Amino acid sequence: MLKLRRAKVIDARPVDGPEQQLVVALVDGAFEPAAAGADAQVSHSRRAAIADVALVGASEVGDEVIVNVEALDLGLGSGGFDIVHVNLSRGLDGQGLADANVMKLNYTSLQHAVQPVEDEKLELPLSHPVGVLALHGQLAAVAWAFAQTAPERRLGYVQTSGGALPGGHSRVVGALRKRGLLAGHLTAGAAFGGEGEAITTAGAVHHGLRTLGWDAVLCGPGPGIVGSRSPLGHGGMSALDSAHAALALGAPTLLVARMSSGDPRVRHRGISHHTLTVLDLLLEPVTVALPAGMRSPVGNDLRAGLGAVFGVSATSRPQLELEVDRPARIARHDWRRAIVDLPAYAASALPAETMGRGLIEDPLFFGAALAGGAALADMLAQDEHRESRADEAA
Repeated sequence: MLKLRRAKVIDARPVDGPEQQLVVALVDGAFEPAAAGADAQVSHSRRAAIADVALVGASEVGDEVIVNVEALDLGLGSGGFDIVHVNLSRGLDGQGLADANVMKLNYTSLQHAVQPVEDEKLELPLSHPVGVLALHGQLAAVAWAFAQTAPERRLGYVQTSGGALPGGHSRVVGALRKRGLLAGHLTAGAAFGGEGEAITTAGAVHHGLRTLGWDAVLCGPGPGIVGSRSPLGHGGMSALDSAHAALALGAPTLLVARMSSGDPRVRHRGISHHTLTVLDLLLEPVTVALPAGMRSPVGNDLRAGLGAVFGVSATSRPQLELEVDRPARIARHDWRRAIVDLPAYAASALPAETMGRGLIEDPLFFGAALAGGAALADMLAQDEHRESRADEAA
């Protein structure tokens, strides 16, 4: 059962825009967070919760609300906060969307009607490139690097499953939209609350490129990521579905590698096992960019450190150790190097944090994301050059 508790609102304010609201409430019969050092049940606990205003409406002081407290009580890192489930005082007047016949979060208590953006006419192939993210934390760096190389081109974002589902939950998207680094934001599948709703990731990509006039697309999960310490049980696997959708639509596809020099978990150091698993399972090759000149956690140049994957003979320096069971399937992809500028990105004042680590603590994470953005822009330039030559030949 859902772990729901009654609460009375004692404070409420917007969070980075009108889509999300921070609600402070006195919650009946809930547990204090483990970090507070209290493990005993209390009759009234002062707790903060997030409310998705588009779904449950805005709260005011004195309102009675129902709060889902389970994630915070479990001390989860991803989604580890209370969420307003319904406002009993003023949240029962919603009229929904009368003319719609498609539901998001269907067959749950939060199902709601949307107007899907999917185009009636299917136009293939989609020649413009699609970049696939492993984590939402890559989004800002990829978009910034893309804009440095292709400043006049329109880059759109398709939010998928794998992390937070509400589209309004991302501060990064709002910042990138305000600065013109993203041309739009669509939410696909179970994700909702973007500027347009798509039933599928393929439908969102097609609509963005064919109807909205985007020049390139980024697909990836919202903030946070689901994980279970297993090879396939994590939100990073959404990248496999997104890449396959892009490939099926005929779009040149780039996988933005998840890399780290600062993650304490060995499985994410160098190239994360999340990325390696997706590269292993993909049915067709994709492009992968590496940050030129950056060093791996064991001191090797990253390209040289992939010797175990590419079959490169050992050098005098120790190689980066990668747990790759089927190196041939990893090596079949189009690996490229891209020049990155970490100091310039640091000066951009865009978000630069992944799981509490910044540029100084984990430069490789952001270097890999910047390499992905630069490579995506190069793929777009190559595509436009081919189209230009084809027009001249015609």
